[in-house]
Amino acid sequence: MALQKRDTALRMSVELPLWRALTGYRILTLCYALGLFAIAYGKYAHPLGAAAYMAVLTGWMCLTWRRVTSPERCTMGFLAVDLTIALTGILLTPVVDTHARVVGGGPTLPSIWTAGAVLGFAIKGGWRWAAVASTPVAVANVLERGSFARDTVHNVLLVWVASVAIGYVVEVARASERTLARALQIDAATRERERLARDIHDSVLQVLAMVQRRGAEIGGEAAELGRMAGEQEVALRTLVAGGLIPAARTASPPAAGDEPAAVPDAGHAHARVAEDGEGSCGDHCDLRALLAPYAGARVSFAEPGAPVSLEAAAAAELAAAVGAALDNVRRHAGADAQAWILVEDEPDAVIVTVRDDGPGIPEGRLADAEREGRLGVALSIRSRLRELGGSAELLSVPGQGTEVELRVPKEPRGSEAKR
Repeated sequence: MALQKRDTALRMSVELPLWRALTGYRILTLCYALGLFAIAYGKYAHPLGAAAYMAVLTGWMCLTWRRVTSPERCTMGFLAVDLTIALTGILLTPVVDTHARVVGGGPTLPSIWTAGAVLGFAIKGGWRWAAVASTPVAVANVLERGSFARDTVHNVLLVWVASVAIGYVVEVARASERTLARALQIDAATRERERLARDIHDSVLQVLAMVQRRGAEIGGEAAELGRMAGEQEVALRTLVAGGLIPAARTASPPAAGDEPAAVPDAGHAHARVAEDGEGSCGDHCDLRALLAPYAGARVSFAEPGAPVSLEAAAAAELAAAVGAALDNVRRHAGADAQAWILVEDEPDAVIVTVRDDGPGIPEGRLADAEREGRLGVALSIRSRLRELGGSAELLSVPGQGTEVELRVPKEPRGSEAKR
């Protein structure tokens, strides 16, 4: 529903100014035609006949001026009647005006108001309809003049070229907005898929991986249960990764460098912020309170002396990303690895660095893991930070440990555009 509304808004933003311009053009050109008629009233051969037509034209405009304010109101039937009235005025001109004025290039009764009827076809139906509507106008002008006079041909070509050009521009604009709307739909679907993939990665995949490992350790019937859990983990990773791995791939224990599921602490951080958002935390939270539970015998936590305030949602995502990074340390750096968490509160951003003294990640291992569907870094860390308008930089040297720098801007993404 939201995408449909956004698509409608985009469509109207392109077409609405054109219809408003056409409405203004029709009103102004009617005033111009009435002015020309009033000035030359005494020169007509049958002024009452000309006045009758101008009265009909004015009444038609008063009754229907709102019909061209939007594409829904301006139907092809209305445009056909509008064009018929314009053609009638052109063909009626030699009947009510003198031959000398007609031959001398005097204006037709509707004058340049006629172009408004043609432009309506151009905006409504594109350049093809504009060409079709311009043709009877050209024929009527030639019949009214009685010859292919230079000024008549000039005016006819001007109306024809201008209407076709505007119709073509309208078609291009509509094609562009359809492409943009499709791109927005794909972007929204991708973001939703990434969000669901993160949730799955932080919960279901973690449980399946744990069942697989424990089953292999216990043996017996538990080993069979672990094998089945491993198969389901592979299938689910395939779904999360968008079908990048064959369905027949057999389950195997995670290898060094593969991205594991995030630890439960990441989910606890979400729950804590959700609870605080309804209680004392409000719209903002102190990031230190969310990261402090990660500290332990093997994890050192260094924090500023003052509160590090972030929006509740941003704080939860950042804490979950830290949990995913620490889980990678516990899974791949070894049980004896030491980790450090450093929080830096800068004027425009909050930076959290997670470093370990493990063996590091071999070059290219992360790309291989992502292709295999193990998206811990891609989803649990980088995708979270990207959603916040931040970034995640990973530096790993084999034999010297790994460092992950998480940067989140204090100014929420999109807030500047709302100002």
